[in-house]
Amino acid sequence: MSVALRESSLPLPLLRRGKVREVYEAGDGLILLVASDRVSAFDVVMDEPVPLKGAVLTQLSAFWFRRLVQEPSHFLTADVDEIIGRIPALAGSRGQLLGRAMLVRRTEPMPFECVVRGYLSGSAWAEYRKSGTLAGEPLKPGMLESEKLDQPIFSPATKAETGHDMNVTYAAVVEALGEATAAELRSRSLAVYAAGRDYAANRGIIIADTKFEFGRTEDGKLLLIDEVLTPDSSRFWPADSYAPGRSQPSFDKQPLRDWLSGLREQGRWNGEAPGPALPDEVVAATSKRYQEAYRLLTGTRLEEVL
Repeated sequence: MSVALRESSLPLPLLRRGKVREVYEAGDGLILLVASDRVSAFDVVMDEPVPLKGAVLTQLSAFWFRRLVQEPSHFLTADVDEIIGRIPALAGSRGQLLGRAMLVRRTEPMPFECVVRGYLSGSAWAEYRKSGTLAGEPLKPGMLESEKLDQPIFSPATKAETGHDMNVTYAAVVEALGEATAAELRSRSLAVYAAGRDYAANRGIIIADTKFEFGRTEDGKLLLIDEVLTPDSSRFWPADSYAPGRSQPSFDKQPLRDWLSGLREQGRWNGEAPGPALPDEVVAATSKRYQEAYRLLTGTRLEEVL
């Protein structure tokens, strides 16, 4: 796992290639998700991969899927030997699969990101500063950046393959999917967030917000899919340095964003593709931050599961 993987190439039909993951047809109503080590910032995918990033996303998602046993999901296994045992054609691709592959049930994804916010940050803070609302609903006046909300709020968004997801109201989800489905997405998203938040709090991490995806099987079941409570899908803040009224340090690609922000302020990068060449120390610091999030949340080092 010391060699970073920018792009997988497996002897299976490729369904799509996203910013981070490749999705392969695995037969019998199954798909194989492979998380590369690609990293994006400011909606630009960098040329340099971040070692072990894909393994962190996959193994941390697997940890949560196994822990959230009461939540129906698409997860089957992230064990490379079990995956190869079920798909013998992958026997020669073990190096690409180790740590970063997940076999899941195939579903039809819902057309919304199911975002849950427990703190006022990111685009939620931007909306509040502009209109005093979050997801179109008014919040109390005088709130600070990064302040904890009285109750977590379901804040859905449209999906975007490129560029930013766009926040929408709950009413928009109801209009698109119907009241019953919208209500189920909201209640299950809030429940999974609460379970993750409470667990992480005991590990010294604040989960400020997160986004979930759900998909429906052919027989109509709604399953939790994709990645769950990872540094790419969530804001993880160290609890011991939390202070409302400012942005918070986080366990994700912050070293990369900070470095790129410096280039933009200096006029050395215009924020558009292609991204600048990343120094080795920025890549290493970003990898370390992802691995630390995994260690704190699971209580084990990533190397122990690879």
